[in-house]
Amino acid sequence: MKVHVTDLKNGDCLITDTFNSLGLHVLPKGTVVEREEITILMRHKIDYVDIEARLLSRDGEDADLTHGLNEDFDLAIQNYESIFMEALAQGSFSPSMVDGTLRPLLETLDAQKDVVSLLLLLDRDDIDTYQHSLLVGMLSYYIASWLGYSKEERYMISRAGYLHDIGKSQVPLSILNKVGLLNAIEEDELRRHTSHGYDIIRSSMKDEGTALVALQHHEFEDGSGYPNMIRKGEIHPYTEIVTVANIYMGLTTSRLNQPKQGLVTVLRQVHEMGFGKLNGNVVQALTGHMLPGFVGKNVRLSNGEIGTIVMNNPLDLFKPLVKVNETFRDLSRERSLSVEEVFI
Repeated sequence: MKVHVTDLKNGDCLITDTFNSLGLHVLPKGTVVEREEITILMRHKIDYVDIEARLLSRDGEDADLTHGLNEDFDLAIQNYESIFMEALAQGSFSPSMVDGTLRPLLETLDAQKDVVSLLLLLDRDDIDTYQHSLLVGMLSYYIASWLGYSKEERYMISRAGYLHDIGKSQVPLSILNKVGLLNAIEEDELRRHTSHGYDIIRSSMKDEGTALVALQHHEFEDGSGYPNMIRKGEIHPYTEIVTVANIYMGLTTSRLNQPKQGLVTVLRQVHEMGFGKLNGNVVQALTGHMLPGFVGKNVRLSNGEIGTIVMNNPLDLFKPLVKVNETFRDLSRERSLSVEEVFI
Protein backbone atom coordinates (compact mmCIF):
# COMPACT_ATOMS: atom_id res chain seq x y z
CA MET A 1 0.00 0.00 0.00
CA LYS A 2 1.18 3.54 -0.74
CA VAL A 3 1.02 6.14 2.02
CA HIS A 4 2.04 9.75 2.44
CA VAL A 5 5.17 10.13 4.58
CA THR A 6 3.20 12.13 7.15
CA ASP A 7 0.97 9.07 7.62
CA LEU A 8 3.85 6.66 8.29
CA LYS A 9 3.88 4.86 11.63
CA ASN A 10 6.77 3.36 13.55
CA GLY A 11 7.17 -0.24 12.42
CA ASP A 12 5.94 0.26 8.84
CA CYS A 13 8.08 -1.72 6.37
CA LEU A 14 9.09 -0.42 2.94
CA ILE A 15 8.37 -2.89 0.13
CA THR A 16 10.26 -1.00 -2.60
CA ASP A 17 13.50 0.91 -2.86
CA THR A 18 12.93 4.63 -2.30
CA PHE A 19 14.43 7.30 -4.55
CA ASN A 20 14.34 11.09 -4.35
CA SER A 21 13.43 13.44 -7.20
CA LEU A 22 17.00 13.28 -8.54
CA GLY A 23 16.91 9.49 -8.73
CA LEU A 24 19.23 9.03 -5.75
CA HIS A 25 18.65 5.93 -3.62
CA VAL A 26 17.44 7.00 -0.19
CA LEU A 27 16.17 3.91 1.64
CA PRO A 28 16.30 0.25 0.58
CA LYS A 29 13.44 -2.20 0.30
CA GLY A 30 12.78 -3.91 3.63
CA THR A 31 13.59 -0.88 5.78
CA VAL A 32 11.54 -0.81 8.99
CA VAL A 33 10.53 2.81 9.42
CA GLU A 34 11.11 4.65 12.68
CA ARG A 35 11.31 8.37 13.46
CA GLU A 36 14.81 8.70 11.97
CA GLU A 37 13.75 7.17 8.62
CA ILE A 38 10.70 9.43 8.43
CA THR A 39 12.96 12.44 8.97
CA ILE A 40 15.27 11.26 6.17
CA LEU A 41 12.33 10.89 3.77
CA MET A 42 11.07 14.37 4.60
CA ARG A 43 14.57 15.84 4.18
CA HIS A 44 14.67 14.38 0.66
CA LYS A 45 11.19 15.83 -0.03
CA ILE A 46 9.72 12.40 -0.75
CA ASP A 47 5.92 12.49 -0.56
CA TYR A 48 4.85 8.84 -0.88
CA VAL A 49 6.34 5.44 -0.11
CA ASP A 50 5.16 1.85 -0.55
CA ILE A 51 4.77 -0.17 2.64
CA GLU A 52 3.50 -3.61 3.59
CA ALA A 53 -0.23 -3.72 4.35
CA ARG A 54 -0.68 -3.01 8.03
CA LEU A 55 -2.02 -5.72 10.32
CA LEU A 56 -5.26 -5.33 12.23
CA SER A 57 -4.87 -3.09 15.22
CA ARG A 58 -5.74 -4.31 18.70
CA ASP A 59 -9.29 -2.99 18.53
CA GLY A 60 -9.85 -4.85 15.26
CA GLU A 61 -9.81 -1.76 13.07
CA ASP A 62 -8.34 -2.39 9.63
CA ALA A 63 -5.54 0.11 9.61
CA ASP A 64 -5.15 0.33 5.85
CA LEU A 65 -8.84 1.30 5.53
CA THR A 66 -9.20 -0.69 2.33
CA HIS A 67 -12.08 -2.89 3.41
CA GLY A 68 -13.93 -0.09 5.16
CA LEU A 69 -13.50 2.31 2.29
CA ASN A 70 -14.86 -0.21 -0.19
CA GLU A 71 -17.87 -0.77 2.06
CA ASP A 72 -18.48 2.98 2.40
CA PHE A 73 -18.16 3.37 -1.36
CA ASP A 74 -20.64 0.57 -2.08
CA LEU A 75 -23.11 1.94 0.47
CA ALA A 76 -22.86 5.42 -1.07
CA ILE A 77 -23.62 3.91 -4.49
CA GLN A 78 -26.68 2.13 -3.11
CA ASN A 79 -27.91 5.35 -1.49
CA TYR A 80 -27.37 7.29 -4.69
CA GLU A 81 -29.53 4.76 -6.50
CA SER A 82 -32.28 5.47 -3.96
CA ILE A 83 -31.87 9.21 -4.49
CA PHE A 84 -31.93 8.70 -8.25
CA MET A 85 -35.13 6.61 -8.09
CA GLU A 86 -36.77 9.18 -5.80
CA ALA A 87 -35.97 11.91 -8.33
CA LEU A 88 -37.35 9.69 -11.10
CA ALA A 89 -40.66 9.18 -9.28
CA GLN A 90 -41.16 12.61 -7.71
CA GLY A 91 -38.94 15.08 -9.56
CA SER A 92 -37.15 15.81 -6.29
CA PHE A 93 -35.10 14.06 -3.60
CA SER A 94 -34.38 14.25 0.12
CA PRO A 95 -31.32 16.44 0.83
CA SER A 96 -30.88 14.67 4.18
CA MET A 97 -30.20 11.40 2.34
CA VAL A 98 -27.43 13.11 0.36
CA ASP A 99 -25.86 14.67 3.45
CA GLY A 100 -26.17 11.48 5.46
CA THR A 101 -24.38 9.55 2.72
CA LEU A 102 -21.71 11.99 1.67
CA ARG A 103 -20.44 13.61 4.86
CA PRO A 104 -19.22 10.37 6.54
CA LEU A 105 -17.54 9.26 3.32
CA LEU A 106 -15.70 12.56 2.92
CA GLU A 107 -14.51 12.38 6.53
CA THR A 108 -12.87 9.09 5.57
CA LEU A 109 -11.37 10.63 2.44
CA ASP A 110 -9.63 13.32 4.49
CA ALA A 111 -7.25 10.60 5.68
CA GLN A 112 -6.49 9.43 2.13
CA LYS A 113 -3.81 11.68 0.64
CA ASP A 114 -2.83 9.26 -2.15
CA VAL A 115 -5.61 9.91 -4.65
CA VAL A 116 -4.07 7.72 -7.36
CA SER A 117 -4.15 4.64 -5.12
CA LEU A 118 -7.68 5.53 -4.07
CA LEU A 119 -8.91 5.67 -7.67
CA LEU A 120 -7.16 2.39 -8.46
CA LEU A 121 -8.69 0.81 -5.37
CA LEU A 122 -12.21 1.91 -6.30
CA ASP A 123 -11.86 1.05 -9.98
CA ARG A 124 -14.65 -1.13 -11.35
CA ASP A 125 -14.97 -2.87 -14.71
CA ASP A 126 -18.49 -1.61 -15.42
CA ILE A 127 -19.06 1.95 -14.19
CA ASP A 128 -22.70 3.05 -14.22
CA THR A 129 -24.28 6.45 -13.58
CA TYR A 130 -24.38 5.87 -9.82
CA GLN A 131 -20.71 4.93 -9.49
CA HIS A 132 -19.59 7.64 -11.90
CA SER A 133 -21.46 10.31 -9.94
CA LEU A 134 -19.87 9.24 -6.67
CA LEU A 135 -16.37 9.19 -8.17
CA VAL A 136 -16.90 12.67 -9.65
CA GLY A 137 -18.03 13.91 -6.24
CA MET A 138 -14.97 12.41 -4.57
CA LEU A 139 -12.47 13.79 -7.09
CA SER A 140 -14.18 17.19 -6.97
CA TYR A 141 -13.61 17.18 -3.20
CA TYR A 142 -9.88 16.63 -3.65
CA ILE A 143 -9.51 19.24 -6.38
CA ALA A 144 -11.34 21.78 -4.22
CA SER A 145 -8.95 21.04 -1.34
CA TRP A 146 -5.94 21.47 -3.63
CA LEU A 147 -7.33 24.84 -4.71
CA GLY A 148 -7.57 26.00 -1.10
CA TYR A 149 -11.31 25.93 -0.52
CA SER A 150 -12.56 25.69 3.06
CA LYS A 151 -13.82 22.37 4.39
CA GLU A 152 -17.47 23.40 4.08
CA GLU A 153 -16.94 24.67 0.53
CA ARG A 154 -15.17 21.42 -0.33
CA TYR A 155 -18.25 19.58 0.87
CA MET A 156 -20.60 21.76 -1.21
CA ILE A 157 -18.44 21.25 -4.32
CA SER A 158 -18.30 17.51 -3.71
CA ARG A 159 -22.08 17.41 -3.26
CA ALA A 160 -22.52 19.27 -6.53
CA GLY A 161 -20.31 16.66 -8.21
CA TYR A 162 -22.28 13.86 -6.57
CA LEU A 163 -25.54 15.30 -7.97
CA HIS A 164 -24.32 16.60 -11.33
CA ASP A 165 -26.03 13.81 -13.31
CA ILE A 166 -29.24 13.57 -11.26
CA GLY A 167 -31.12 14.90 -14.30
CA LYS A 168 -30.49 11.58 -16.05
CA SER A 169 -33.29 10.22 -13.87
CA GLN A 170 -35.66 11.93 -16.33
CA VAL A 171 -34.01 10.44 -19.43
CA PRO A 172 -35.68 7.27 -20.79
CA LEU A 173 -33.87 4.07 -19.84
CA SER A 174 -33.98 3.05 -23.51
CA ILE A 175 -31.51 5.89 -24.13
CA LEU A 176 -29.39 5.53 -20.99
CA ASN A 177 -28.97 1.79 -21.50
CA LYS A 178 -28.76 1.75 -25.29
CA VAL A 179 -26.04 -0.50 -26.66
CA GLY A 180 -24.77 1.44 -29.65
CA LEU A 181 -24.46 5.03 -30.74
CA LEU A 182 -27.36 7.41 -30.12
CA ASN A 183 -29.13 9.01 -33.06
CA ALA A 184 -29.62 12.79 -33.21
CA ILE A 185 -33.01 12.74 -31.48
CA GLU A 186 -31.75 10.51 -28.69
CA GLU A 187 -28.61 12.62 -28.25
CA ASP A 188 -30.77 15.73 -27.91
CA GLU A 189 -32.91 14.01 -25.30
CA LEU A 190 -29.84 12.94 -23.35
CA ARG A 191 -28.47 16.47 -23.37
CA ARG A 192 -31.59 17.65 -21.61
CA HIS A 193 -30.39 15.95 -18.45
CA THR A 194 -28.55 19.17 -17.59
CA SER A 195 -31.78 21.20 -17.53
CA HIS A 196 -33.63 18.38 -15.78
CA GLY A 197 -30.90 18.30 -13.14
CA TYR A 198 -31.20 22.03 -12.49
CA ASP A 199 -34.97 21.74 -12.00
CA ILE A 200 -34.72 18.68 -9.74
CA ILE A 201 -32.11 20.26 -7.45
CA ARG A 202 -34.01 23.56 -7.27
CA SER A 203 -37.12 21.57 -6.28
CA SER A 204 -35.21 19.68 -3.61
CA MET A 205 -32.92 22.17 -1.87
CA LYS A 206 -32.05 25.84 -1.60
CA ASP A 207 -28.68 25.68 -3.30
CA GLU A 208 -28.37 27.59 -6.55
CA GLY A 209 -24.68 26.69 -6.89
CA THR A 210 -25.36 22.95 -6.93
CA ALA A 211 -28.21 23.46 -9.40
CA LEU A 212 -25.97 25.50 -11.70
CA VAL A 213 -23.34 22.75 -11.67
CA ALA A 214 -25.96 20.29 -12.90
CA LEU A 215 -26.96 22.75 -15.61
CA GLN A 216 -23.47 23.80 -16.69
CA HIS A 217 -21.21 20.73 -16.30
CA HIS A 218 -21.04 20.22 -20.09
CA GLU A 219 -20.18 23.87 -20.82
CA PHE A 220 -16.66 24.82 -21.97
CA GLU A 221 -14.72 28.07 -21.71
CA ASP A 222 -14.54 28.39 -25.51
CA GLY A 223 -18.34 28.31 -25.85
CA SER A 224 -18.45 24.88 -27.49
CA GLY A 225 -20.46 23.19 -24.74
CA TYR A 226 -24.15 22.84 -23.97
CA PRO A 227 -26.94 23.64 -23.20
CA ASN A 228 -26.33 27.39 -23.47
CA MET A 229 -22.85 27.62 -25.06
CA ILE A 230 -21.69 30.01 -22.36
CA ARG A 231 -18.04 31.00 -22.10
CA LYS A 232 -15.31 31.65 -19.55
CA GLY A 233 -16.50 34.07 -16.91
CA GLU A 234 -20.10 32.88 -17.16
CA ILE A 235 -19.42 29.41 -15.71
CA HIS A 236 -19.86 28.98 -11.94
CA PRO A 237 -16.54 28.32 -10.11
CA TYR A 238 -17.92 25.07 -8.68
CA THR A 239 -18.83 23.95 -12.19
CA GLU A 240 -15.26 24.49 -13.35
CA ILE A 241 -14.08 21.96 -10.77
CA VAL A 242 -16.82 19.39 -11.31
CA THR A 243 -16.42 19.56 -15.09
CA VAL A 244 -12.74 18.64 -14.85
CA ALA A 245 -13.54 15.77 -12.46
CA ASN A 246 -16.40 14.61 -14.71
CA ILE A 247 -14.25 14.54 -17.83
CA TYR A 248 -11.36 12.83 -16.07
CA MET A 249 -13.53 10.08 -14.61
CA GLY A 250 -15.50 9.75 -17.86
CA LEU A 251 -12.37 9.20 -19.93
CA THR A 252 -11.14 6.47 -17.58
CA THR A 253 -14.37 4.52 -18.17
CA SER A 254 -14.76 2.12 -21.08
CA ARG A 255 -17.53 2.87 -23.55
CA LEU A 256 -18.86 1.25 -26.71
CA ASN A 257 -16.82 3.53 -28.97
CA GLN A 258 -13.96 4.14 -26.53
CA PRO A 259 -11.85 1.53 -24.74
CA LYS A 260 -10.82 2.10 -21.16
CA GLN A 261 -7.79 4.38 -20.96
CA GLY A 262 -5.03 4.52 -18.36
CA LEU A 263 -4.89 7.21 -15.69
CA VAL A 264 -1.74 8.82 -17.11
CA THR A 265 -3.13 8.90 -20.67
CA VAL A 266 -6.35 10.53 -19.47
CA LEU A 267 -4.49 13.03 -17.31
CA ARG A 268 -2.52 14.15 -20.36
CA GLN A 269 -5.75 14.63 -22.35
CA VAL A 270 -7.27 16.72 -19.57
CA HIS A 271 -4.02 18.70 -19.31
CA GLU A 272 -4.29 19.57 -23.00
CA MET A 273 -7.93 20.63 -22.56
CA GLY A 274 -6.72 23.14 -19.96
CA PHE A 275 -5.58 25.36 -22.82
CA GLY A 276 -8.93 26.78 -23.94
CA LYS A 277 -11.71 24.38 -22.99
CA LEU A 278 -11.28 23.81 -19.24
CA ASN A 279 -10.25 26.20 -16.48
CA GLY A 280 -6.45 26.20 -16.46
CA ASN A 281 -6.07 26.64 -12.69
CA VAL A 282 -8.33 23.67 -11.98
CA VAL A 283 -6.49 21.47 -14.49
CA GLN A 284 -3.12 22.48 -13.04
CA ALA A 285 -4.34 21.58 -9.54
CA LEU A 286 -5.35 18.15 -10.82
CA THR A 287 -2.15 17.39 -12.73
CA GLY A 288 0.12 18.94 -10.11
CA HIS A 289 -1.26 16.75 -7.34
CA MET A 290 -1.96 13.58 -9.30
CA LEU A 291 1.42 13.21 -10.98
CA PRO A 292 3.44 12.78 -7.76
CA GLY A 293 1.06 9.96 -6.86
CA PHE A 294 2.23 7.96 -9.88
CA VAL A 295 5.80 7.77 -8.54
CA GLY A 296 6.33 4.30 -7.08
CA LYS A 297 3.38 2.80 -8.94
CA ASN A 298 3.73 -0.26 -11.11
CA VAL A 299 3.02 0.38 -14.80
CA ARG A 300 2.70 -1.43 -18.10
CA LEU A 301 4.47 0.31 -20.96
CA SER A 302 3.27 0.43 -24.55
CA ASN A 303 5.83 -2.26 -25.48
CA GLY A 304 4.37 -4.63 -22.87
CA GLU A 305 7.14 -4.25 -20.30
CA ILE A 306 6.21 -3.99 -16.61
CA GLY A 307 8.10 -1.52 -14.48
CA THR A 308 7.89 1.10 -11.73
CA ILE A 309 7.82 4.88 -12.10
CA VAL A 310 10.77 6.20 -10.11
CA MET A 311 10.77 9.86 -11.09
CA ASN A 312 8.68 12.37 -13.02
CA ASN A 313 10.33 14.47 -15.69
CA PRO A 314 9.74 18.18 -14.92
CA LEU A 315 10.28 19.11 -18.59
CA ASP A 316 7.83 16.51 -19.90
CA LEU A 317 5.34 15.63 -17.18
CA PHE A 318 3.91 12.60 -18.95
CA LYS A 319 7.23 10.96 -19.87
CA PRO A 320 8.59 9.64 -16.53
CA LEU A 321 11.65 7.60 -15.69
CA VAL A 322 10.59 3.95 -15.36
CA LYS A 323 12.63 1.16 -13.80
CA VAL A 324 12.19 -2.15 -15.66
CA ASN A 325 13.98 -4.96 -13.83
CA GLU A 326 17.51 -3.61 -13.41
CA THR A 327 17.39 -1.07 -16.23
CA PHE A 328 15.85 2.38 -16.55
CA ARG A 329 13.57 3.59 -19.34
CA ASP A 330 13.62 7.37 -19.79
CA LEU A 331 10.40 7.93 -21.70
CA SER A 332 11.39 11.52 -22.46
CA ARG A 333 14.19 10.07 -24.62
CA GLU A 334 12.44 6.93 -25.83
CA ARG A 335 9.60 8.88 -27.42
CA SER A 336 7.89 5.82 -28.88
CA LEU A 337 7.24 4.44 -25.40
CA SER A 338 4.37 5.54 -23.18
CA VAL A 339 2.64 4.43 -20.00
CA GLU A 340 -0.37 2.33 -20.94
CA GLU A 341 -1.66 1.26 -17.54
CA VAL A 342 -1.03 2.04 -13.87
CA PHE A 343 -1.78 -0.39 -11.05
CA ILE A 344 -1.15 -0.70 -7.34
